[in-house]
Amino acid sequence: MKTPALLLLFALASVAPTAAQTPVAAPTPASVAQATTRLSGTVLDGAGHPLPGANVFLKTTFDGATTDSLGRFAFSTTATGTLPLVCTLIGYALQETPLALTGGVLALPPCRLRESRASLGTVTIVAGAFEASDEKRSATLKPLDILTTAGAMANISTALNTLPGTTRVGEEGKLFVRGGAASETRYYLDGLPVQSFYGGSTAGMPARGRFSPSLFKGTLFSTGGYSAEYGQALSAVVGLNSLDLDPETQTGISLLSVGGSLSRTKRWARTSASVNVDYTNLAPYFGLTAPAQRWEQAPQTLGGAFRLVHRTGQTGMLKLYATYSHQQVASRQADPEAAYALGGRLTSLQNTNYYFNTTYRTAWRRGWSLNAGLALGRERNAVQPEPQRIGTLEQTATARLVLTNDSASTWYNLKLGTENTVQRYDLTYQATPDAPVATPGFLEKRTAVFAESDLSLAPRLTGRVGLRGEYSALLHKANLAPRAALAWQLGAGEQLSAAAGLFYQNPTNDLLYVQPALGFERAAHYILTYQHMAAGRILRVDTYRKDYRGLVCFDRYNTLNASAYANSGSGYAQGVDVLWRDQYRTFKKIDYWVSYGLLDTRRQFRADLAPAVPTFAATHTVSLVGKYWVQQLHLQVSATYAYGSPRAYYDPNQPGYNQGRTPSSQQFDLGLSYLTHLAGQYTIVHLSMSNVLGRDNLYGYRYATTPDAATGRYAAVPVRSLMPQLVVAALFISVNKKTPGDTSVAPE
Repeated sequence: MKTPALLLLFALASVAPTAAQTPVAAPTPASVAQATTRLSGTVLDGAGHPLPGANVFLKTTFDGATTDSLGRFAFSTTATGTLPLVCTLIGYALQETPLALTGGVLALPPCRLRESRASLGTVTIVAGAFEASDEKRSATLKPLDILTTAGAMANISTALNTLPGTTRVGEEGKLFVRGGAASETRYYLDGLPVQSFYGGSTAGMPARGRFSPSLFKGTLFSTGGYSAEYGQALSAVVGLNSLDLDPETQTGISLLSVGGSLSRTKRWARTSASVNVDYTNLAPYFGLTAPAQRWEQAPQTLGGAFRLVHRTGQTGMLKLYATYSHQQVASRQADPEAAYALGGRLTSLQNTNYYFNTTYRTAWRRGWSLNAGLALGRERNAVQPEPQRIGTLEQTATARLVLTNDSASTWYNLKLGTENTVQRYDLTYQATPDAPVATPGFLEKRTAVFAESDLSLAPRLTGRVGLRGEYSALLHKANLAPRAALAWQLGAGEQLSAAAGLFYQNPTNDLLYVQPALGFERAAHYILTYQHMAAGRILRVDTYRKDYRGLVCFDRYNTLNASAYANSGSGYAQGVDVLWRDQYRTFKKIDYWVSYGLLDTRRQFRADLAPAVPTFAATHTVSLVGKYWVQQLHLQVSATYAYGSPRAYYDPNQPGYNQGRTPSSQQFDLGLSYLTHLAGQYTIVHLSMSNVLGRDNLYGYRYATTPDAATGRYAAVPVRSLMPQLVVAALFISVNKKTPGDTSVAPE
């Protein structure tokens, strides 16, 4: 696996300019922020038809946008002087138009692109992917959708759970996609993997993501068939793209009923920096609501983040992002074991996490661009489920280098990349406070290389082919994952897409520290997508099939028996996902979407006794999200309804396996956002209420490890969320904004 990496580095050296070839130019007036110009226009083909998915940008800058389904674009720039405006789309000849940038609003005449050897038309590959980006108007969700979705509580994964293909597992709060476990979804920040996307949690306490959606300009949620750029994910990928230069200097104050945060952003001509501190404590809230759960230590979190963005030279952009968080919680929960039948079992958690991410991107010679990055992560957990003591320490480092050539040809582009990861995992375990300490662990070194190309095959047909290879030093194994996709334009705003490929993933940490001599787990994806987009409306239907091989299984009754661990499990998942979104078209002031998922899945993995429906899968899922803007009151009302059909659980008192069924789960959430000015500063007053109707959702049962001596039956306790209902009031104030917020416009 070393040879492809060396070839890639040789390719980089061959296109890299030397100091003698391209001396670094001093900043020109066009590159210094002096005034803001707002550009808007449309991109059309030779017949006057709109071209969605075209890239429009100012040359030598990172200012630009991607056209929507009607070929429209709009973006702002702080550059001044005369710069070329570039319009480009695979299958069409690139067009440059010089523009004089003097500030203000600039409405441009249509940009008409000529077809080249094979026109891509209005086709973009969408099989398996949902985008949430301000730059792509064909997006299903925008970042502010995540902030304003009722019940999401500004949590990225909760908002994504309203999209089809996901099963809402209320007791965990993570993403479960198309019959896959939560560990099968991988998270990336600016192309680099995030070691621990979620904060710490105990049984029954839903996990929350560590990152605020306001930090990102876009979120890619791919439910299958994703790019060869992404690895170590059997089911799904969530790609987070961070903001570039902050637009202005300002201070943010957030006062919440459960805590607060303070942020400060400073903008210079070519640099912006921001720092924020946040604190959350649910003790006062629980003191008012008297929850049924007994909290010895209510959930409490202290965190902070620092972000630096610097524009280097004419085309370079350097980003640095660092976070810290410390979390602690302790609760006494009902337990089926006889020793804890009366007082419950005390479980405490302390979690400390550090994450560092830095990337650099720039344009190179001969049409090549470079994107390099480094991510470091360190997480320590101290968990004490009475009487055990468990400590984990995970440290990771990932370096990534990607070369892209979008002008290699008028009918294809080329992307080459390499990724190297070092991971150290250490565990300390005591069965009781007086027992000896066990200290297993492992060291993993993993290398990946990939190549991918988008192809213009015919006027209405485009394709993508990719190949990813990985080698694991811990597993002593390599894999090769081919991937391909096709998209065919059926008509204006209407297309059919297909995707297929192989996807590999290392076994999870809790398996590898017992038995490192395992192999990769594998999934094969087959996806067919129909999508129709009109102004403000989108209909999307996905059909899919996913086949699993090499899933890790072990002895249910002796989990430390390393010899019983083997890649002997398998399974499948298949179904249909439907999404309908209507933005202010049918109802003038209402934006809503409806999603439905039909899932048929069975698997045997981990401690399963036989192939069965997994406990985290629901056959039917429905989400309805609506937002209504009351213009006269400057008020947005949002509501979310979620339904999940009964899920399976294993009842050892009955014959069979995973034969029990829970009741259906249902939840109704509300949110109110009032826009105003406080002391002349733009302010949002927000109230969020989850599970307004107080439904007591049951997610299954936990059973004792041994049957009762008298009855011969296994004792059981129900599994419910430790926080079934939450009400949060918040006040968000933006101080020192040069551009005041408009309270007459919905926060979209």
